[in-house]
Amino acid sequence: MKRLAKILIALAPLVLVGTGAGAESFVRMVSGPAGGSWYPLGAKIAEVLGKKVPGISTSNGPGGGVGNVKDVNKGNAEIGWSYGHTAYNGFSGQGSFDKAQKNIRHFATLYPAAFQTAVPKKSSIMSYRDMKDKSISPGKTTYSGYAAAKLVFKQYGLTFDQIKKSGGTIHHVGYSDSVALMKDGNIDVFIGLTSVPQASFIDLDFRPGIRFIGIEPDVMKKILAMNPGYLSTVIPKTAYKGLEADVPTLGVVTVLVINKDLSDDVVYNMTKALWENHGEFVKVKKIWNKVRLADALRGAAIPVHPGAQRYYDEKGVKKK
Repeated sequence: MKRLAKILIALAPLVLVGTGAGAESFVRMVSGPAGGSWYPLGAKIAEVLGKKVPGISTSNGPGGGVGNVKDVNKGNAEIGWSYGHTAYNGFSGQGSFDKAQKNIRHFATLYPAAFQTAVPKKSSIMSYRDMKDKSISPGKTTYSGYAAAKLVFKQYGLTFDQIKKSGGTIHHVGYSDSVALMKDGNIDVFIGLTSVPQASFIDLDFRPGIRFIGIEPDVMKKILAMNPGYLSTVIPKTAYKGLEADVPTLGVVTVLVINKDLSDDVVYNMTKALWENHGEFVKVKKIWNKVRLADALRGAAIPVHPGAQRYYDEKGVKKK
């Protein structure tokens, strides 16, 4: 019985939701890590789609922005969470992708996110330049935040290999583990590309107290010039209690990508269910209040799935 219980617990993230044994399509969603916004929202979206879309069963599993694009492209999942610039890089075969991911299509643009780099409030770190020999948690290698961190550090003349050679450490762990490591004093820097505010950073803001490291204007200008899909934004001082001023940083838009081989009718009904059950998702995370149908094609730098496009055409949604 104990062994069976362990198996059931392991399978919990992939529990199916659907219209019953007669379901014709299995729609697997890959979202984000525990402690982030994507996973609980992904679970609710999968639940709603499974109940509202005829002929499908759904599941939601953990993931990361880069890995999700690869999984959807390979057909290991039908729909995945990512960012606009990550989807573009994947489709084009650049950045963190060694080959073009041509099987992905744009499904929906959701809400904005920001590159957030936190250090303990009493830390001597005041710039990315001060991190050359520190213990850093930039996320797992499949996370978009990890890819963004490599990009930012490069503009400050640093690589993760150089940091390790200088005596620093790079921890490839998720948000929950990063929080625990910082609370125990085992890391100096925690990096995430996620919604603002975000639960992990709120937790750390309460204890031990954190500051956020900003990106200087000249560095920001270089990054934006070379990397389509990123935006200039700020972490507003109202986001976290410990902030005394806005923090300039990189911004992105959260998107859902979908496999091109899902039928147009199924994707049309999925799109309809996503946008016509807005209140269900607000109950899970208030960040969904920032999600607007009018922005559904904002930052769509890859082809839109025809099924989704049909719905957007009906509603008069245009690319921005």
